[in-house]
Formats: sequence, C-alpha cells, structure tokens
Amino acid sequence: MSEFKYDESKLLSWEIKCVRQPEDEARFIGVFLYRNGTPYDYESIKGVCYYHNNIGRDELQSITSFLQKRFGGKPMEKSERIFLSGSDVIYAPSEIGRLASDMESEFGTKAVISLEFEGPSPEELKDAGLPEAKLLPIPT
Repeated sequence: MSEFKYDESKLLSWEIKCVRQPEDEARFIGVFLYRNGTPYDYESIKGVCYYHNNIGRDELQSITSFLQKRFGGKPMEKSERIFLSGSDVIYAPSEIGRLASDMESEFGTKAVISLEFEGPSPEELKDAGLPEAKLLPIPT
C-alpha cells in the first residue's frame, strides 16, 4: 500500500478483511470506512467501523479498544457491526496499509485490503501504482 499514489479525494471506501486460520472456520474481523457514512438504521454514521464473524464476544472489547485508541469515536453496536461514531478517518494508502499490518500483528490474522474509487480514469489508476490485474470496473 505504501507504494500507491492515488488521489485520496476519489477513494469512496476501503475495507481490511482480517481472516484467522484455518479459513474454513470463517473467523474474521473487517475494518472499513465509507466516505459518505455507514448506514445505521435510518441515518449515516461517519467514522471507522468493523464487523466480525465467529469472534467471541469476550474479544470484541479488545478490538474496539484497539481501534478507539487509534481513531477515537463513540462505540455504537448493531448486530455484528461496531461503529466508532465521529472517529478520525484515514484515506492515505500508507495509513491504511499500516492499520492492516497492525491488525495482523495484534489479532493474529491475515489481512486483505479492498479499495473503491469514484471517477478515476484507467490511466490514473495505473499511474497510482495499483495492480492492473486486480482492478474491477463498476458498471454504470
């Protein structure tokens, strides 16, 4: 991620899916951010969020604390999602990459990062250093 040089204003959302081994147990934590807010009932919450699957309730507080120390915000829970309402946000590739690496170390996972952009041309994406084989256009 630190090698990418994309226009941060065009990044709509990012997600870091942190999977624990063995993968067939489907134990994972997904940290994400939607630039325009994440739906929470009938309103949008601005800030970093995470979801979890097959993670024990006793571990959720440590995940929330880890993210809250880094970004601040007020924790709000809805089903398998925890929102840090009003938290700091990040869009820089180096910051997202560092968070993924720290999540791997802290929680014993393997991270996969997804980015969604609005409006960049194929040339801009290539110039940003993003791997062409992984770029998927969204039909309009």
